[in-house]
Amino acid sequence: MQIGKTIRMERFFNRDTGKAIIVPLDHGVSVGPLPGLIDVRDAVTRIVEGGANAVLMHKGLVPCGHRAHGRDIGLIVHLSASTDLSPYPNAKTLVCTVEEAIQNGADGVSIHINVGDESEAKMLDDMGRVSKEAAHFGIPLLAMVYGRGPKIKDGFAPEVVAHCARVGMELGADVVKVPYTGDPESFARVCAGSQIPVVIAGGPKAKTTKDFLKMIRDSVDAGGAGLSVGRNIFQHPDPTALLKAVNAIVHQKGSVDAALEILGEK
Repeated sequence: MQIGKTIRMERFFNRDTGKAIIVPLDHGVSVGPLPGLIDVRDAVTRIVEGGANAVLMHKGLVPCGHRAHGRDIGLIVHLSASTDLSPYPNAKTLVCTVEEAIQNGADGVSIHINVGDESEAKMLDDMGRVSKEAAHFGIPLLAMVYGRGPKIKDGFAPEVVAHCARVGMELGADVVKVPYTGDPESFARVCAGSQIPVVIAGGPKAKTTKDFLKMIRDSVDAGGAGLSVGRNIFQHPDPTALLKAVNAIVHQKGSVDAALEILGEK
């Protein structure tokens, strides 16, 4: 790996643990201004205070979230988008370039691919071009890869998730983000087949904090490299405290019970 890319990776991967806590804030394009993301600067402040390694956002949100004081945090600029108002919400389109992301201060870039969608060919073509450009500039690429389409009955099925992770790795990503498969045994197979760091997505808002923390603990035990989770964090009543609990699991190898104690929950 190029030294420039290595240095940038260390801005959103803890260099001692080799793991990452990433909080995506890119939901506004897809679904509008969600609760927890109305005041972006406040959201970023809470995330930083909780000890997250990086935030992920679209280019236009970068100046809204920049604080110019306090502890720094890694920045990943998202390159692709679609809206839930579209008749084709799974068809992601490039809306930013790697060069634009660098001009906005990015430490990394990300792209979203829905494998199995009718527009898969275009998204794979975008991935190929973006990975080439990212490699040229020495900037890490995170690929969000999900199984969504007419032939896919269950996007969480281990064989589907493993295929998605492999797509990200083989097309040049440095990190791949996929759904958690539901148990450590099957997720370990996903990680083994990827050979690059695998972080889990959050998906729908978890029913309980304990369920959310257990998912993180199990994924890390299975070989996962951390998480890239938005709503389950920024919509929590106390995102800062929750991130401290997540830190205890991801970077300090703590138990779910120990993490819940930080939150004052059982």
